[in-house]
Amino acid sequence: MRKSFDGLCGLVNNEMDKNLMKGDAFIFVNKRRTMIKVLIWDRTGFVIYYKKLSSGSFELPSQRDDLAHQELSLATLMMMLEGVQMQGIKMRKRYVRRA
Repeated sequence: MRKSFDGLCGLVNNEMDKNLMKGDAFIFVNKRRTMIKVLIWDRTGFVIYYKKLSSGSFELPSQRDDLAHQELSLATLMMMLEGVQMQGIKMRKRYVRRA
């Protein structure tokens, strides 16, 4: 969790091979799951949101085995940040526009 803008951008470019300028949020969590950083490009520059828990840990979704490159919805990220226990949560059916 020592990396800042340049280090996190390097990880996204070199390890994930993703486009930083697309507007996606890239989430980094430490091993103990007590700190989280979210890197976002907001049209004028990069923003890092950083949260450190004084007690407890973040629950990571376990949809796939490869957590290193998992896509999350904004709703799932917000639940992670708020400490919602995701085990047993059902998402209700919603309209999804197909491209």
